[in-house]
Amino acid sequence: MIAFLDLQKINSPYEEAYLQRVKQLFHDGIYMLGQEVVTFEEHFAAYCGTSFCVGVGNGLDALKLIFDGYIKLGKLSVGDDVLVPANTYIATILALLDCGLNPVFVEPNLDSYTLDVHGIAYSMTSSTKAVLVVHLYGQVYEMDKIKHYCHDRGLLLIEDAAQAHGTTFKGCKAGAFGDAAAFSFYPSKNLGCLGDGGAITTNHLDLVEVIRATRNYGSHIKYQNKYKGYNSRLDEIQAAILNLKLPNLDTDNQKRLKVAYRYMREIKNVKIILPHLSSEAAHNFHLFVVRVAEREHFQRYLLEKGIQTLIHYPIPPHHQPALVEFSYLQLPVTELIHQEVVSIPISPLMTEDEITQVIQAINAY
Repeated sequence: MIAFLDLQKINSPYEEAYLQRVKQLFHDGIYMLGQEVVTFEEHFAAYCGTSFCVGVGNGLDALKLIFDGYIKLGKLSVGDDVLVPANTYIATILALLDCGLNPVFVEPNLDSYTLDVHGIAYSMTSSTKAVLVVHLYGQVYEMDKIKHYCHDRGLLLIEDAAQAHGTTFKGCKAGAFGDAAAFSFYPSKNLGCLGDGGAITTNHLDLVEVIRATRNYGSHIKYQNKYKGYNSRLDEIQAAILNLKLPNLDTDNQKRLKVAYRYMREIKNVKIILPHLSSEAAHNFHLFVVRVAEREHFQRYLLEKGIQTLIHYPIPPHHQPALVEFSYLQLPVTELIHQEVVSIPISPLMTEDEITQVIQAINAY
């Protein structure tokens, strides 16, 4: 069986070094916001090309803390409209709702599955104050144009970069395009920890100062609470594994690209719609997502051939029972995407024989 993603194999090379660091943490007795977190924040900011990084509990909290921070700074107000792709994971929408903001669902570009300037311009309202782009599946698309569009209109530009660790577009890494960006280090991410973890990157010190307090109960000085805050701190033991894995992120992404490029060159089946990469697109291939009209049949076929697949994601946010207030929306592009997408195996550890097996099975479908 070709596993969709074997996390045990991905993490096993770090086991000995990680256990040594955990043992050191145990003896040091500093378990929250210690040196491992500080080191990771410094190194990840440098990696992304931003001035600051703030480690937090998870990717959802990272988004919430960004928008909550801008509300505290007076740059956003409860009830403001935020443009967001309609085909994202529900966490993106939950972050906006939890902060009292109004998500305006925008149909994505069908080639990239992400926002483009045309969709943003078409969806603008008089109450629009921010654009939340999602680098879905790891692809960065039209960020130069989107950045200029937002800048010219005084809109905040926020990146949901939860799947885009290391993606570089025109010399700039995901996490450094907008006013702030949210990352997740969920174990299956290209840079994943051994549980939940997240981070915010930005160049704005005022936002950083608010977020650093807000992630820690709103406390800027111990036992003095300047804001109504959260408990959302990146854990020392999670930061330790991230510090070990970050130096290998670019190498692992290159290995993913090699798998993806073989798929792109060698999968030749008219029933399969491959990802579209324009000359200006950039992708870390966190996921390799194809579209198939008869998805369930295709998945059963591949499973019979010993190939695991997943769906990212089967139900669009506006059709989720939790977001019933948006069920009236008609979003045909988004709904088509969610009806047809299938994620096939892609991993930095895939062998040439495994890649060939996937390609041959898909071509014979």
